[in-house]
Amino acid sequence: MPPRNGKAALDATDARLLAALDRDARLAVSELARLVGMSAPAVAERMRRLEATGVLKGFCAEIDPRALGYAISAMVRIRPLPGKLHLVEQLIDACPNIVECHKITGDDPFLARMVVRDVEEMDSVLEALADHATTSTAVIKSQAVRRRLPPLE
Repeated sequence: MPPRNGKAALDATDARLLAALDRDARLAVSELARLVGMSAPAVAERMRRLEATGVLKGFCAEIDPRALGYAISAMVRIRPLPGKLHLVEQLIDACPNIVECHKITGDDPFLARMVVRDVEEMDSVLEALADHATTSTAVIKSQAVRRRLPPLE
């Protein structure tokens, strides 16, 4: 259960452990223990505590969509037409090319990231939404900042 104030108490060892996992989530507990200067059972217990408090939510593989043939990544702002919010949310969820979507504030309630093989595939993804929403698409040229941990102090 997360702490009442919404912030988990992390010490320097927790921060080093999270940083090591962020660099390589496949590290064995014994290697993590060596990196943070603790015993493997102590590190395993810290990891269980970080999971229980909701700080550590899972371990993910980082996949490069380009290596799978998806040459284009784009951010899409999606504004459902009146009365279509829930339908558009279902369409977004059902579209495998939309690999991430956030509900946001402002005029457009959804900000999605899509991956497509080419412009024609991008058009077909957007056309599937066209009867129910307006979209604004920005092709991602490069990643200026890799996904990273927030400050842990």
